[in-house]
Amino acid sequence: MPRRTIRTRALALAVVTAGIVALSGCAGASSDSASESGYVTDGKLTIGTAEPAYYPWVIDDKPESGEGFESAVAYAVAGQLGFADSDVVWVRSTFDEAIAPGPKDFDFNLQQFSITDERKQAVDFSSPYYETTQTVITIASSPAAGATSIADLKKFSIGAQTGTTSLTAVEDVIKPDSQAQVFNSNDDAKLALQNGTVDAIVVDLPTAFYLTGAELDGGKIIGQLPQAEGTTGDQFGLVLAKDSPLTASVSEAVDALREDGTLDELATKWLGSEDTAPVLK
Repeated sequence: MPRRTIRTRALALAVVTAGIVALSGCAGASSDSASESGYVTDGKLTIGTAEPAYYPWVIDDKPESGEGFESAVAYAVAGQLGFADSDVVWVRSTFDEAIAPGPKDFDFNLQQFSITDERKQAVDFSSPYYETTQTVITIASSPAAGATSIADLKKFSIGAQTGTTSLTAVEDVIKPDSQAQVFNSNDDAKLALQNGTVDAIVVDLPTAFYLTGAELDGGKIIGQLPQAEGTTGDQFGLVLAKDSPLTASVSEAVDALREDGTLDELATKWLGSEDTAPVLK
């Protein structure tokens, strides 16, 4: 074959190859442009939660119903971001999967994630949508089961885990007549309650729901305590992928719901009602 013909064909092949590369680059740019919206699916808000998701955070394990504190919060945030309820898509994950490093199949996830510096190394958090309160729990056979106020609790033996906000709440808010009973762990405190060594124990609200619903025979929430002066509870935040472009806008949505009173209203409805955990006075 003449050398000129070989060179001509080589040049033509180079031109065609360059064209393919250019087209591929355009396609890549288009794809990247779509992903820059930050959302898993354009036009949809994909929200993650646990499987199963428990009362009172989600009612009947149906987050799409909007019933339950976290389900209601999720839809309120969606509204602030400009999404209709019909544009919300739910996915499920374990707690550990949601806070692990790496890509996510959700835009944000909520299942009572406490905001911590350690977790911030792997994921982003929104501003807090809830701060836990300390809660008094007992069992139906305990003499404390009929207590309805802080004054009612003073005569009982009350315990909590050492070094916790729960113990501070016993000592500074309830101020029982007898010294607070101190335990190495919530498991020890739970056993003492079951055995009748103490009449009631104090734990944070999520733990209270879990223990009374799944661990204690005849478990009962007496009520939530006011915050002890100078203390704060754990703060729950929405989890997003690390460095998500949505973090700022999601935090702004949460902040707006806090400022207009929506978060307080939802917490009162789902977490602080007479049917769940009344606030003790």
